[in-house]
Amino acid sequence: MKVGLMGLGTVGTGVVHLIDQNGESIEKKLGEKIEIKKILVKNPIKKRTPLAEGKITFNPDDILEDEEIDVIVEVMGKEHPALEYIVKALEKGKHVVTANKEVIAKHGKELIKLARQNKVHLLYEASVGGGIPIIRPLKQCLAANKIYEIKGILNGTTNYILTEMKEKGLDFEEVLKNAQEKGYAEADPTDDVEGFDAARKLAILCTLAFNKFILPEKIYTKGIKFISKSDIKYAQELGYTIKLIAYGKVDEKDRLEAWVHPVMIKKDNPLSGVKGVFNAILVDGNAVGEVMFYGQGAGMMPTASAVVADIMDVKNHIVIQNGCEEAELLPIVDTVSKYYIRLIAFDRPGVMSKITGILGEKGISLLSVVQKGVLGQTAEIVLITHIANTGKIFEALKEIQNLQEVESIESVIRVEEE
Repeated sequence: MKVGLMGLGTVGTGVVHLIDQNGESIEKKLGEKIEIKKILVKNPIKKRTPLAEGKITFNPDDILEDEEIDVIVEVMGKEHPALEYIVKALEKGKHVVTANKEVIAKHGKELIKLARQNKVHLLYEASVGGGIPIIRPLKQCLAANKIYEIKGILNGTTNYILTEMKEKGLDFEEVLKNAQEKGYAEADPTDDVEGFDAARKLAILCTLAFNKFILPEKIYTKGIKFISKSDIKYAQELGYTIKLIAYGKVDEKDRLEAWVHPVMIKKDNPLSGVKGVFNAILVDGNAVGEVMFYGQGAGMMPTASAVVADIMDVKNHIVIQNGCEEAELLPIVDTVSKYYIRLIAFDRPGVMSKITGILGEKGISLLSVVQKGVLGQTAEIVLITHIANTGKIFEALKEIQNLQEVESIESVIRVEEE
């Protein structure tokens, strides 16, 4: 089986090394050898692994037009030009394996259709969860189930940051800097810390689990930049851990509820113990019950493991490509949750009565109200609501922010139900 590899960064290098290291074992399982024939790169002066010697090309057509190449592996990242290369490869009748979550999340529906038309396979196990097997189980092992719900930690960078903030009592910016120095966070961490990376992965999972296609930009997404060490501390005092959770569910009206948001989860929740750069995904099916997939969500060799497994599946033909329908999205304002709200208000008589009055007018009752401390003329107030309509929470917060007595609303975090 001859392979054309597009991209020789972290993941691409891992693919080359894994095929070299485990080549004999792979050949025994497949009944044939996997050979990387050509490798597309864009930087002519970058130092490469010696295993790539004699295979480097700077022209994508050297791979796309090569009739001997059976499978094209795209690990370049970014939407363009990866999308155009994948389209051309499928049109040329070549199987495609990709780790590109952005391309699959945005264009997966059309690409799967194109693959079908050309009687080839499009495989993307590495696009979600790195080395964690989740795409294949949803398409195969759990295919007989009706999936009720998916929720999980889908981004290792944000989970590392929240873990470090909790265990070392550091602020967000300090931990982010450390994460960048260690290579856990990009120089521009926006996609991770704003939740966009998790939203792309969630879009892919919703398509597979619920047969509902949703563009990632339509998923309500809130990242972790606003979370402070005070929030981490107060969560611990209340018996919670803060995690960036991606959530998907289809309601009784066949509408898709999908969001990415910081959530305070109880300490006995299995996701609360997921630390550092690890990811975990909980899937609830009507037959299997709740199952959890856990492991390293990124990195050279874990992701390469998923990529090479997909290459092997091309040979084994263990592929189920499902069609999907456009999702009717449940607006975030129609969802319900408990909420943690931390705000700074001027320490004056009557402030709390105004705040609770606004919440009461919106039908929002409070589980607890705590004044955490006074700093000069201001006080820090922490509120926990009972389950409430999110739209009403938004309306109330807007009115509370406009009160002269309120300096700022610092944090708004979903709180899991008991």
